[in-house]
Amino acid sequence: MNIDPLQMIDRFYPDGDPAKAILCKHSTQVMEKALAILDASPWAALLDRELIRAGALLHDIGIRKCHAPDIGCNGKLPYIAHGIAGAAMLRELDPELEKIARICERHTGTGLSAAEIKKRGIPLPERDFMPETPEEKLVCLADKFFSKSAEMKEKSLPDIRRSMAKFGSENAARFDDLCKMFNCG
Repeated sequence: MNIDPLQMIDRFYPDGDPAKAILCKHSTQVMEKALAILDASPWAALLDRELIRAGALLHDIGIRKCHAPDIGCNGKLPYIAHGIAGAAMLRELDPELEKIARICERHTGTGLSAAEIKKRGIPLPERDFMPETPEEKLVCLADKFFSKSAEMKEKSLPDIRRSMAKFGSENAARFDDLCKMFNCG
């Protein structure tokens, strides 16, 4: 993979944009966490580090298309759609970015199934957005440790588990499965 994720962020977010500052800080936190988890896991020599780095830095690139004024985003889409918006942005830019686009659209929560989208009335297309590859799963996991709001400090595993449980036992179980997969708690 021969892309510069920070140049891609620059392409979509002008300097001085408050959303850019939040996006860059959050994405850097997620990237550092993903690589730290990877290095401490049995997967360290098996996964594509560059894809993980780029995917972590670009997983939230679609926030600008969403309505989240508290983080400087004044788009029209509901925030839950930021992953699929980012995936569309990357696919439009270059079809070679498909692996990163898949990380974008599959990192929300611990993934979203078509059944969950329908049952909960989530304003997304009714299809599965579940992380499938180990790289997708790792970025999804690392993202749960950080928020783009408040102080942007790392969350503890018990705090993340409580948050995941709010969205149902399936979501909490998927989080625990990701933790087991990467030996991180």
